[in-house]
Amino acid sequence: MSKAHGSGPGLEREQHYWQSGVQVAGLDEAGRGAWAGPVVAAAVVLPPRPQSWQVLLAGVDDSKKLSPRQRQALEPVIWSVAGVGVGMSSAEEIDAMGIVPATMQAMQRALAHLPQAPGGLLIDYIPRPLGDWRQERIKRGDSQVLSIAAASIVAKVVRDRWMVEEAELRWPGYGFARHKGYGTAQHRAALDRLGPTSIHRRSWAPLLQPRLFPNF
Repeated sequence: MSKAHGSGPGLEREQHYWQSGVQVAGLDEAGRGAWAGPVVAAAVVLPPRPQSWQVLLAGVDDSKKLSPRQRQALEPVIWSVAGVGVGMSSAEEIDAMGIVPATMQAMQRALAHLPQAPGGLLIDYIPRPLGDWRQERIKRGDSQVLSIAAASIVAKVVRDRWMVEEAELRWPGYGFARHKGYGTAQHRAALDRLGPTSIHRRSWAPLLQPRLFPNF
């Protein structure tokens, strides 16, 4: 039921909860280091009968190890198999409270959007406990724990889709569809040329450098 050691994320952590009759959610985020756009979190509750669905999620891994095409193919499968909740914190909220509290807020919102509240959490590492939940905060959890890896894929795909829509509808010329708000030479050049948008994180170092932004 679980993958061999070193072959990708497995189900050992989830099985520990299932053996006690407890549903557990894996959580991860996307966009924490970007210059623009929200931080998006996903919570994924896998059913405690892997034999009925595990083959469908055979390709699930840390989203950073997968191509965009692989992530986009796996995301709807995860939604079809698991209970999924998604939450986000905006650039304005990140500026107001800082990235760690904003990330934790996005995770709480993701949990609130689950079909049913879990009894425990498996979280890709955050520096502080997430509320009063029974939880494990696991370094490199997205490479070890299947539900966290699935959450990393959902969060990444949802956030990338959001950034592409923003690029098309509101902010042509910034290259958001390509760099998704992360710090690239193209993004820096767009900032120099056009100034920041309302979805830029004004507290981020690149936005604090002395510049003559026309719409700052």
